[in-house]
Amino acid sequence: MYEKSSGRPESVGCEAPEADCGLVLKRVRELGDGEFAWVRLDDPSEDELVRLADELGLHALAVEDALHAQQRPKYERFGDVLAVALKTLWYVEEQGAVETGEMMVFIGPRCVLTVRHGVVDPCAEAAQRLAAEPDMLRLGPWAVLHAVLDVAVDAYSDAAGRVRAALNRLEDQVFSVSRVDHTEAIYSLKREVREFRDAVQPLVPVVHGLLNRPGEEDHQSEIAPYLRDVADHLDRTDTEVRTLDELLNSVLDAQQARVGTWQNDDMRRISAWAAIFAIPTMVAGVYGMNFEHMPELGWTYGYPLAVALMALSSGALYRAFRRNGWL
Repeated sequence: MYEKSSGRPESVGCEAPEADCGLVLKRVRELGDGEFAWVRLDDPSEDELVRLADELGLHALAVEDALHAQQRPKYERFGDVLAVALKTLWYVEEQGAVETGEMMVFIGPRCVLTVRHGVVDPCAEAAQRLAAEPDMLRLGPWAVLHAVLDVAVDAYSDAAGRVRAALNRLEDQVFSVSRVDHTEAIYSLKREVREFRDAVQPLVPVVHGLLNRPGEEDHQSEIAPYLRDVADHLDRTDTEVRTLDELLNSVLDAQQARVGTWQNDDMRRISAWAAIFAIPTMVAGVYGMNFEHMPELGWTYGYPLAVALMALSSGALYRAFRRNGWL
């Protein structure tokens, strides 16, 4: 519970006991003038969410969206309640993977409800930021939405930097002297970037839409600069993610080109050795036909001459191929 004027918070815990849940609902009903409530739910059960939805007057479709946690970033209005869906995102360094969760934010005239699914909870840091800037609380529930969006977008930016570092390492490996095929690693990182794009790209029109219609008219001029700041950071991150996707395409093309070059080198080596062994094979094949009347068959030095011819011809070809870089 927050007082808009002073920013003074009052926390009501609701870990598990039914009495505490009842206390929260009772305190929400008793909100005074200049107060608003922020109710935070982490992976709630259907009974918990339905009970709170009845108290806050949430639409049944909004409750369904919050429970199933399979929503694209969006915003829509149910009466006087605005529902905003966004994805939380973080980068797991050890696995080289982008993990996502989901957050639903319901903004009413005097209450904010956040429903989280996933490991990362942006609400904790958002609450700390509000505590550090109590003047923001004069904007009421919209201050909570801004804080949650700001934390989520900052996490996007941090994850984008980590993915960029992973891409730089992969790029160095692709262009190293070692002949290692990194195609699987490139596709793996590309899949993570695509998941990143699915979280960031749909949120861009959502934030810009909120900027164009922030809700309460008396707060419009005050909340707009903060939403513009979030939109600017989100646009930069969206551009960065698009750039990462394009760079991965280029790295993949470069890897495939290098694999093709390696295959051409191998074929040249095989062809060179085949040509070197072709001359001894030809000479031995001619003299192995066992005709009675063949040149040099009765000559004492015929055999050494044939062997010398094969050795000299093979050596000349070997030197020529080495000089041309085929061997």
